[in-house]
Amino acid sequence: MRLAELSERSGVSTATIKYYLRERLLPAGRRITATQSAYDEEHLRRLRLVRALIQVGRMPVSTAREVLAAVDDDSLDQLSRLGVAVAALPHGPEPDESSPSTAVARRTATGLLRRCGWHFNLEIADSSRAFGMLVTAIATLHHLGYACDTGHLLPYAQRAAQLAVVDLDLVEEFATPAEQVEAAVALTVLYEPVLLSLRRLAEAEESNKRYGSGS
Repeated sequence: MRLAELSERSGVSTATIKYYLRERLLPAGRRITATQSAYDEEHLRRLRLVRALIQVGRMPVSTAREVLAAVDDDSLDQLSRLGVAVAALPHGPEPDESSPSTAVARRTATGLLRRCGWHFNLEIADSSRAFGMLVTAIATLHHLGYACDTGHLLPYAQRAAQLAVVDLDLVEEFATPAEQVEAAVALTVLYEPVLLSLRRLAEAEESNKRYGSGS
């Protein structure tokens, strides 16, 4: 397809596509004349991923380039590609090591992983941005006096484990390893707002049952 058709099918303006090409977020098309290139379905799929990262995930271009480099790095095994790609996504603030609550939170988070049997996460905890985000969240709860011991957090972890199975089942519906990594990144970005909104809707239903009309 020509650039105009790629723009029409993707919903991305030609100016934005040219910007993505300049920033190496989108591979160059096949040159057909001195001034025109042709694009294919892979360009369309990659363009959708770039939109998910930058427009939905609000990711800086430089970070999006890192994610896409991991997606394309076939020297890595699939576990590493998925890990590098998802780890490059935006995370919350790093733990404040000067806060006394952080030490408590780190022990709680480590205990939670052990309780869940998440041995791989225990092995990579020191370098895991997701683990650091968990520590920061627990530290905030602890500092403000809200319940955040292992017993209170365990139901959330158990449901997260169930969601992980759903997520990876969906990712494995894609045919190639590269498509699977792309899907893992895109779905992480796109489904987190879905999870947040569904949680709030579910809380509204439960609140109505407990405190409202119940209908």
